Amino acid sequence: MIYEGKAITVKEIEGGIAQLNFDLQGESVNKFNRLTIEELRAATDKLKAQGNLKGLVVTSGKDSFIVGADIGEFTDLFAGPEDELINNNLTANAVFNDIEDLPFPTVTCINGMALGGGFEMGLATDYRVMDSKAKVGLPEVKLGIFPGFGGTVRLSRLVGVDYAIEWICMGSENRADKALKVGAVDAVVEAGKLMDAARAIIDQCNSGKLDYQARREEKKGRIKLNNMESMMAFETSKGFVAGQAGKNYPAPVEAIKVMQKHASLTRDKAIEVEAKGFAKMAKTNVAACLVGLFLNDQKLKTKAKKWEKEAADVKQAAVLGAGIMGGGIAFQSAYKGTPILMKDINEDGIGLGLKEAKKLLSKRVAKGKMKPEQMADALNNIRPTLTYGDFSNVNIVVEAVVENVKVKDSVLREVEDQVSEDTIITSNTSTISIDTLAKNLKRPENFCGMHFFNPVHMMPLVEVIRGEKTSDRAIATTVAYAKAMGKTPIVVNNCPGFLVNRVLFPYFGGFAGLVRDGADFQRVDKVMENFGWPMGPAYLLDVVGMDTGKHANEVMAEGFPDRMKTDWESAIDVMYEHKRYGQKNGKGFYAYEEDRKGKQKKVVDEETYKLLEPVVKERKDLSDEDIIARMMIPLCMETVRCLEDGIVEEPADADMGLIYGIGFPPFRGGALRYIDDMGVDRFVELADKYADLGPLYHPTEKLRDMAKNGEKFFG
Repeated sequence: MIYEGKAITVKEIEGGIAQLNFDLQGESVNKFNRLTIEELRAATDKLKAQGNLKGLVVTSGKDSFIVGADIGEFTDLFAGPEDELINNNLTANAVFNDIEDLPFPTVTCINGMALGGGFEMGLATDYRVMDSKAKVGLPEVKLGIFPGFGGTVRLSRLVGVDYAIEWICMGSENRADKALKVGAVDAVVEAGKLMDAARAIIDQCNSGKLDYQARREEKKGRIKLNNMESMMAFETSKGFVAGQAGKNYPAPVEAIKVMQKHASLTRDKAIEVEAKGFAKMAKTNVAACLVGLFLNDQKLKTKAKKWEKEAADVKQAAVLGAGIMGGGIAFQSAYKGTPILMKDINEDGIGLGLKEAKKLLSKRVAKGKMKPEQMADALNNIRPTLTYGDFSNVNIVVEAVVENVKVKDSVLREVEDQVSEDTIITSNTSTISIDTLAKNLKRPENFCGMHFFNPVHMMPLVEVIRGEKTSDRAIATTVAYAKAMGKTPIVVNNCPGFLVNRVLFPYFGGFAGLVRDGADFQRVDKVMENFGWPMGPAYLLDVVGMDTGKHANEVMAEGFPDRMKTDWESAIDVMYEHKRYGQKNGKGFYAYEEDRKGKQKKVVDEETYKLLEPVVKERKDLSDEDIIARMMIPLCMETVRCLEDGIVEEPADADMGLIYGIGFPPFRGGALRYIDDMGVDRFVELADKYADLGPLYHPTEKLRDMAKNGEKFFG
């Protein structure tokens, strides 16, 4: 044994070849944490001291090669001084450089995933062989940073500027065929043949058939473009990538600037440029928020795994109500492999549900994401029915009929009589109390909410709502089913609107107040889109549907009359009264026309302004800052209340619910992270400035205490 540690071992295998194996003890995956970097340093020093080696093969003892850096260490690391970050990167890079400079040929065997630092490890060796089912990539931009272990330097010299920009700025995971085509890897073989392929390459290097030194010098040299070619490649890319990423995500464009800066430099100087650029991005609030999101997402996954252990098996599901929503739920279940019965009371409903499922599956086939035979299998997983005949063997039911308490009550009682005593029954309600719906059920312990968001196939969140009598088994089974459908489940306690709608409607309340005070709804939309929302509040109401919005608003007003009930006619009321329901009937705040591709596009409708004239009470001089404050304070304040009322377990649940459920700007990290970043004391001061607008703007006593004590929601 040449070296033995807790993350890395190095041993000599036959033929004078060394094998450096990553196998981090106590972890299911390999990642670059402090320990691994330290051991890689020690292992590399031992390799340098060996006088008789003919080559090095780098391998993994896990199902994946290395999934990247240990992101759990980023929060503390990024909070340190910029100089310290630069030095950290340069220290780590010195190890990768020493691996690249070893006096014998080196090959990395890539199995499973080699992402971020894992792929950069592979780039430091002379050659890379890849399992045909493996994936490689540099996804750091998703965390608001870019590669910092030499990735921008080595990849741009290995595959050329255009491919390097695409891989780094898109942050994509790339299949073996693509990696081979662009030259990011040198051979693709079946999993069991990786070591043989690596050894064959080392033999060819030692026999002179392959010139590994020339390959190495190419990677360590300058990018082979003249000044004009370099300027064209980088400047064109900057404009395109800036348009794709948007102004709120600076890392992709910064990565291009860094590559442009080090294009004419050799390796060591180029890596210094990369380290400085990396540190600059790591210090941004965008990186802090996106790293926080990643860690929050990991928390959600850990919670879901715990629930899965208690879950009953779901081999057969059923959905009641075969409209667009029911069809979407049926598609998602069938596509992800859980057979589902789709019941409706008439053939028209069944036809609509099947049409929706077929449309979604056909789109996947058209985009090459699915083979026609896979589409056929998925469709066979959906069994339409007009009766309860086959419901005796159903493990979970999702009720997705109209949002009407009497209709839902009737359907839920009916289905309870048709299923076994163990079957879990859920309601896809967006606002109706789970305790109200459970009142007339014989087995309320088997009942909970399972709130999907529209469109089901695109929205990642499912709210799993616990009623007063809901059992852990019901929650666990529903969470497991949501995960099997490819969704992110968040368990919340019962209240009007649950988490997402309870928080969203105060935001709409802020919008209604702005229109009442003379704000142009189009300007409000633009300001909030610039703030980072995917769409402004007027456009969002058109998408949700004014009838849905009006109904939900009434439920919220009844549930929280002290702050959500109003005694004045709002813009939403006016749109509803004039049957301007939004996209569903072509007119709302905006009018909707079909573009050339048959997609709906919004256009300005002057009639809206005439209709809104009676609701405008005064014309206040409102700045963009006023608009943002008046929209965001009610939303953030209601999120705080949800946490204080125990609707969610912890801040991470609340913030992830808003990001996955209503498109809260990810680069801002969520409502509670947004308060933290502003400072709880400053947020309370800001809210007090708008106190005359009513209770939606009033901080809770607990929040005032947090402000006084200098506390935060996130550590």
